[in-house]
Amino acid sequence: MEQETILKEILNTLKEHSRQMNTKLDESIAGLEKKMDKRFAEMDNRFAEMDKRFDHVDKKFDNLNKKVDGLRIDLHETQETAEFAASKVIQHEKKLREISMQYRMTSHCNQSQNE
Repeated sequence: MEQETILKEILNTLKEHSRQMNTKLDESIAGLEKKMDKRFAEMDNRFAEMDKRFDHVDKKFDNLNKKVDGLRIDLHETQETAEFAASKVIQHEKKLREISMQYRMTSHCNQSQNE
Protein backbone atom coordinates (compact mmCIF):
# COMPACT_ATOMS: atom_id res chain seq x y z
CA MET A 1 0.00 0.00 0.00
CA GLU A 2 2.76 2.34 0.85
CA GLN A 3 4.26 1.74 -2.57
CA GLU A 4 0.97 2.57 -4.19
CA THR A 5 0.78 5.84 -2.27
CA ILE A 6 4.32 6.74 -3.26
CA LEU A 7 3.54 5.98 -6.92
CA LYS A 8 0.37 8.12 -6.74
CA GLU A 9 2.34 10.98 -5.23
CA ILE A 10 4.99 10.66 -7.95
CA LEU A 11 2.24 10.56 -10.57
CA ASN A 12 0.54 13.63 -9.07
CA THR A 13 3.88 15.45 -8.90
CA LEU A 14 4.56 14.61 -12.55
CA LYS A 15 1.08 15.78 -13.53
CA GLU A 16 1.59 19.04 -11.65
CA HIS A 17 5.01 19.49 -13.22
CA SER A 18 3.49 18.79 -16.64
CA ARG A 19 0.79 21.45 -16.04
CA GLN A 20 3.42 23.95 -14.96
CA MET A 21 5.49 23.18 -18.06
CA ASN A 22 2.40 23.57 -20.26
CA THR A 23 1.60 26.89 -18.60
CA LYS A 24 5.17 28.13 -19.09
CA LEU A 25 5.17 26.97 -22.71
CA ASP A 26 1.80 28.65 -23.32
CA GLU A 27 3.12 31.87 -21.77
CA SER A 28 6.33 31.68 -23.84
CA ILE A 29 4.37 31.05 -27.02
CA ALA A 30 2.01 33.92 -26.21
CA GLY A 31 5.01 36.20 -25.56
CA LEU A 32 6.62 35.17 -28.84
CA GLU A 33 3.35 35.76 -30.69
CA LYS A 34 3.12 39.25 -29.19
CA LYS A 35 6.72 40.01 -30.18
CA MET A 36 6.12 38.66 -33.68
CA ASP A 37 2.91 40.68 -34.03
CA LYS A 38 4.78 43.79 -32.90
CA ARG A 39 7.60 43.12 -35.38
CA PHE A 40 5.16 42.50 -38.21
CA ALA A 41 3.35 45.73 -37.35
CA GLU A 42 6.69 47.58 -37.43
CA MET A 43 7.50 45.99 -40.78
CA ASP A 44 4.08 46.97 -42.12
CA ASN A 45 4.74 50.55 -41.02
CA ARG A 46 8.14 50.53 -42.68
CA PHE A 47 6.66 49.17 -45.89
CA ALA A 48 3.99 51.87 -45.76
CA GLU A 49 6.72 54.51 -45.36
CA MET A 50 8.64 52.99 -48.25
CA ASP A 51 5.50 53.04 -50.39
CA LYS A 52 5.10 56.74 -49.62
CA ARG A 53 8.71 57.37 -50.55
CA PHE A 54 8.34 55.42 -53.78
CA ASP A 55 5.21 57.41 -54.59
CA HIS A 56 7.20 60.60 -54.00
CA VAL A 57 10.02 59.35 -56.24
CA ASP A 58 7.49 58.35 -58.91
CA LYS A 59 6.03 61.88 -58.84
CA LYS A 60 9.53 63.34 -59.17
CA PHE A 61 10.23 61.09 -62.15
CA ASP A 62 6.91 62.07 -63.73
CA ASN A 63 7.80 65.75 -63.31
CA LEU A 64 11.25 65.12 -64.73
CA ASN A 65 9.77 63.27 -67.71
CA LYS A 66 7.44 66.21 -68.36
CA LYS A 67 10.37 68.62 -68.26
CA VAL A 68 12.39 66.43 -70.62
CA ASP A 69 9.42 66.19 -73.00
CA GLY A 70 9.12 70.00 -72.91
CA LEU A 71 12.84 70.34 -73.64
CA ARG A 72 12.51 67.93 -76.56
CA ILE A 73 9.69 70.03 -78.00
CA ASP A 74 11.72 73.22 -77.47
CA LEU A 75 14.76 71.63 -79.11
CA HIS A 76 12.69 70.48 -82.07
CA GLU A 77 11.19 73.94 -82.50
CA THR A 78 14.65 75.51 -82.20
CA GLN A 79 15.99 73.13 -84.84
CA GLU A 80 13.12 74.01 -87.17
CA THR A 81 13.74 77.72 -86.59
CA ALA A 82 17.47 77.28 -87.23
CA GLU A 83 16.77 75.32 -90.41
CA PHE A 84 14.36 78.01 -91.59
CA ALA A 85 16.90 80.76 -90.81
CA ALA A 86 19.65 78.78 -92.59
CA SER A 87 17.46 78.35 -95.67
CA LYS A 88 16.73 82.10 -95.68
CA VAL A 89 20.46 82.87 -95.37
CA ILE A 90 21.14 80.59 -98.32
CA GLN A 91 18.37 82.29 -100.33
CA HIS A 92 19.79 85.73 -99.53
CA GLU A 93 23.33 84.67 -100.40
CA LYS A 94 22.05 83.32 -103.72
CA LYS A 95 20.20 86.56 -104.36
CA LEU A 96 23.31 88.60 -103.43
CA ARG A 97 25.42 86.52 -105.83
CA GLU A 98 22.87 87.13 -108.58
CA ILE A 99 22.85 90.87 -107.87
CA SER A 100 26.64 90.87 -107.71
CA MET A 101 26.83 89.04 -111.03
CA GLN A 102 24.35 91.48 -112.58
CA TYR A 103 26.31 94.42 -111.20
CA ARG A 104 29.55 93.04 -112.59
CA MET A 105 27.95 92.42 -115.94
CA THR A 106 26.45 95.89 -116.01
CA SER A 107 29.74 97.40 -114.89
CA HIS A 108 31.60 95.42 -117.47
CA CYS A 109 29.12 96.40 -120.16
CA ASN A 110 29.35 100.09 -119.15
CA GLN A 111 33.12 99.99 -119.25
CA SER A 112 33.01 98.40 -122.68
CA GLN A 113 30.68 101.10 -123.96
CA ASN A 114 32.77 103.86 -122.49
CA GLU A 115 35.86 102.65 -124.27
